[in-house]
Amino acid sequence: MTDLLRQEIATSAHTIVVKVGTRVLTTDQGVLSEQQITQLGRQLSQLAAAGRRVVLVSSGAVGAGMSQLGLTQRPTDLAKLQAVAAVGQAKLIELYDRVLRDNGCHAAQVLLTAEDLDDRTRYLNIRNTLLSVLDFGAIPIINENDTVAVEELMLTFGDNDRLAARVTNLLRAPLLILLSDVQGLYNGSPELPESKLLSVVPKLDEEIMGFARDKKTGHSKGGMASKLEAARMVTSAGENMIIASGRQPDVLRRLLDGEDLGTLFLAQGKAVTPRKRWIGYSVQPRGELVVDDGAVKALGDKGKSLLPIGVTQVRGTFQKGDVVRVCNGQDQEIARGLTNYTSEEIGQILGKRTDQIEGILGHHPYDEIIHRDNLTVSRV
Repeated sequence: MTDLLRQEIATSAHTIVVKVGTRVLTTDQGVLSEQQITQLGRQLSQLAAAGRRVVLVSSGAVGAGMSQLGLTQRPTDLAKLQAVAAVGQAKLIELYDRVLRDNGCHAAQVLLTAEDLDDRTRYLNIRNTLLSVLDFGAIPIINENDTVAVEELMLTFGDNDRLAARVTNLLRAPLLILLSDVQGLYNGSPELPESKLLSVVPKLDEEIMGFARDKKTGHSKGGMASKLEAARMVTSAGENMIIASGRQPDVLRRLLDGEDLGTLFLAQGKAVTPRKRWIGYSVQPRGELVVDDGAVKALGDKGKSLLPIGVTQVRGTFQKGDVVRVCNGQDQEIARGLTNYTSEEIGQILGKRTDQIEGILGHHPYDEIIHRDNLTVSRV
């Protein structure tokens, strides 16, 4: 059944980011399914032929590597896992390119680490490169660079859901489609008969976020938590997102025809500027500032800058110009921004008036710890 809201969103989506999960591309044994790659590549080619600019964020490198090396179990050792991913990347891009060429397109392999998007110059260069690939009529196939991405070095995106959200914000794409092994977001466990699939999520509130948490422990569980985080990143920047099953026949065509499949997450307000997207959704935060209720209201409701008097606590070690998270007293992130002071300096001036800064630090370059022009406020 066609939905008018979905049809309107799909029609206006000139650029689309599609993310496909490992479980969609692999068999029950965890090895790559060439049949799934073929079906996905055909759908992507059809979108490109229809004039859409489409970008694919693909998992599956480890599964492809296991297939190539004849492994039946996923390695647990980090170095071996990265080696398998390196072998798999070659196979994965070869399969995508073959399928796309058979359908009149070309694949362009792009491997990223989180560090690539931390640096503003590299961030803009990646954007320009991806846009040029699209201008050539090719389809970028993006994945995290698993051979060098090490979590302990803060070089990892964490998962491809969040990588896809960052790419969506990088390109200012109006629509992100996450193809998963589930139909969408349910209001309970998908295994329970009383659970219902949510067709539309107007806003990511605590109730919605709770559907990805274990009822007993309160901890996030499974892949849905990362998908909801991706939805938060995308919708907060003013774009839309859909979670749907990647095993549905012709799922991309049907979604872009406005068919009521999966779960649609609606954009929250106007689109965010490119600079604030970079600050809020691409750069890895280097620390945290906890603020009082007055500062929460000033930042969120009044669009003000963050002053020292509103800060109650500093967490982590960071330098001037780093991106930091701003949290309320309940440890909920309310904003991110570029700090004008180091963590050590903020520790000395927190809770103080601006006219006291020079007397404490010996200099007073800024009234604000974070200026509003360098601040991205969370909308959830």
